[in-house]
Formats: sequence, C-alpha cells, structure tokens
Amino acid sequence: MKAFGMTDIGRMRKNNQDYLYISETSVGNLPNIFIVADGMGGHKAGEVASRKAVEMILDSIRNSDKTDPVSIMEEAVEVANEEIYQMSRDNQELEGMGTTLVAATVLEQDFYVANIGDSRLYVINDDIHQITRDHSFVEEMVSRGELDKESARTHAKKNVITRAVGIESGTCADFFQVRFKPGDKILICSDGLSNMIPDENLKIIVRKELPVEELVNELVYTANHNGGADNITAIVVEL
Repeated sequence: MKAFGMTDIGRMRKNNQDYLYISETSVGNLPNIFIVADGMGGHKAGEVASRKAVEMILDSIRNSDKTDPVSIMEEAVEVANEEIYQMSRDNQELEGMGTTLVAATVLEQDFYVANIGDSRLYVINDDIHQITRDHSFVEEMVSRGELDKESARTHAKKNVITRAVGIESGTCADFFQVRFKPGDKILICSDGLSNMIPDENLKIIVRKELPVEELVNELVYTANHNGGADNITAIVVEL
C-alpha cells in the first residue's frame, strides 16, 4: 500500500480551512488511517475546527481499547463532535464552526469509511464509484429526483451542507465497508477538488500509471487550473 496527500489554498481563498492526516502504519488498534477535513466558520474558526477535529479523532483512536474499526472510528467521531461543539459554545470567536470529515482505514481485504458532510471518498479502477454520500442540500434534491448529478455540480446551493462535525450535539457519521479488488485506488478529497474536476476526469487522472505523489500533484494542479474556487485537498491510496 502506498499513499500520498496534499492540501492547497486554491486561487480564491485567503486561508486554508482544510486539514489532512495520513498514516500507513498503525494508530492505536487501527492498522492505518487516512483523514480529510474541510472546516467552516468565520475568521479562522474553520481552520480550528478541521485541525482540532482530526487531532481529537487521532487521540481517541490511540487511547481506544476497542478492536472493531467501525466502533473505534464511531467513538472517535463522537468525541470530536462534542468537543468541537463545546468549543464553539465557549468561545464567541469560534461560534458556529464545524467541519466535514472523511476517515478511512484499510484492513485485510476491506476498507472502512466514516463520513460527515460533503468531502468524499471514491474507489477508482476501470470505473469511478463514490462510496460516501454527501450530506448536502443538493444531494437531498438528487435523492428525491428533483435534480440530476450534473446540475448539482453547478447549483447555487451546492455548498450548503446538512451535517457537519461540531455544529450540534449528537451528530453521527455514516459508515461504509467496502471489499477492494486488485488495482483499486482510493481517492479522498474535499469539495474543493470534486467541485472543480468532473468525476470522469478524476478517474482519468487517478488511473494513470504514475506514483501516487504525481497523481495528487496533477489533481491539485488541475483543480487550480479549472478555477481553484476553494481550498483543495486530496489523498490517493494505492492498494
């Protein structure tokens, strides 16, 4: 397994509210962990939310005595959510802060994913499959048949999310377990990447026979070339 990630401020933002973490080796009882968080909030509250959420999740994982990967991640997300929520209530400058989150761990022939918000995890081989489901206003419209996927990409409310870490007490993640096949690659990214590059083009780039470092560099370059409207974060894991 090989992994590489990068975060970039993009071309339109003044600060970077994305945060990522990669460990190809064990963290607590997890054999590896890959995380992307995209913060939100005024001033620098989004930066605080994404960084603190990842730090708290890692701390919880390191100290957990659980062995099931979903239970470990579920506990960690719950801890981070309550801590971020309390921080936003205790500090007026951080009021309303929150963050999206995608966390994944690979174990034997499966990988396990936790997701809150509209950052995404894709599996890419001969095709591209979005494993996570966006917690967003437009995704709810798509699921009701009121909007198609292509129109959702440019909808005026495409950035309105309906669930995030730290926005309210009791927020929980969605979890997915996926059996991977030889040649599969995992792409974890913030919406600053997925909004700038159509899924088909993501597939074309990630399928290239290049080192993961070069794939991530090309993804970030392409997102910036296409406008760089938001912070851009991508992790590619070659299985």
